[in-house]
Amino acid sequence: MTDLPTRRSRRLAEADRARAEEHRARTTAAEPPTVAIDLRAPAPVPEIVTGRRRGRAVTEPPAADRTRVMGILNVTPDSFSDGGLHHAYDAAVQHARDLVAAGADLVDVGGESTRPGADRVPVEVEQDRVIPVVRELVAEGIAVSVDTMNASTAERAVEAGAAIVNDVSGGLADEDMARVVRDTGAGFVVMHWRGHSDRMYRNAEYAHAVEEVRREVELRVAELIVLGVREEQVVIDPGLGFAKQGAQNWEILAGYERFASIGLPVLVAASRKRFLDGVGSAAGAPPRDRDLATAAISLLAAERGAWGVRVHDPAPTRAVLDVWDAWRAARS
Repeated sequence: MTDLPTRRSRRLAEADRARAEEHRARTTAAEPPTVAIDLRAPAPVPEIVTGRRRGRAVTEPPAADRTRVMGILNVTPDSFSDGGLHHAYDAAVQHARDLVAAGADLVDVGGESTRPGADRVPVEVEQDRVIPVVRELVAEGIAVSVDTMNASTAERAVEAGAAIVNDVSGGLADEDMARVVRDTGAGFVVMHWRGHSDRMYRNAEYAHAVEEVRREVELRVAELIVLGVREEQVVIDPGLGFAKQGAQNWEILAGYERFASIGLPVLVAASRKRFLDGVGSAAGAPPRDRDLATAAISLLAAERGAWGVRVHDPAPTRAVLDVWDAWRAARS
């Protein structure tokens, strides 16, 4: 027969264990969840991005710095304006030098055509076209952006010295792009995009083009920030010619201030695009005949505070922007 003190001791011990378990449960529930914190310092954003103009209304005082001229280097056989002209490595490098001599502040190197109807190319082909060129231009002291929708190409290009990733899909074509931009600290041009070039015009339907494009760009930037991309890395591009028909592009340009009001730098990329056909040149003329119209848009964009303009021929754009800078300097 078990003695009473022993049974009472067991019951007291069981009660103590129960109270201890209850206390642990309450304490655990009250503790906030553990959050992993990345203690690494963020990669610095390149100066060509951070020393930047934010879009402003034309009535505001002019910014101290000038609109950047981004020269286009298509290392492709099939781009709409200059496909095949600079496809070979030596020709590509020399054309980049010519772009800088003509007034480009940076050179945008692309190895995959995004002309209407263009098919995708294998990523290995794209990288074989652009990475050696990026590496050489950086070695020569030329500021470089890489025009790509592929995260692995962007990563290799930034490793080779590219300062900016110019992604016409705004990171939508490759879900790993946000990580690459976040981790490298590269500048990131986020363009409005509604699908790849072989089908984008099917999506060129808008009730109010300016407001719909603005809303979609703003939403995409918000998504990227949630994914860790910093606001100071971002430049926005309303995507002229991409999923937009002729008149819609003019609406976007006329509504520039709506994009500037997002509060981020704006890149205007109108150069030689089809909606300029017949404006300032004969209808049906070669795309290179649209350079004066391109320069006029560059001037209007600069007047409104654009961070940059993307052009095939920097010379006429640089000329009008130099005039604008002199005009501003005399007025200040």
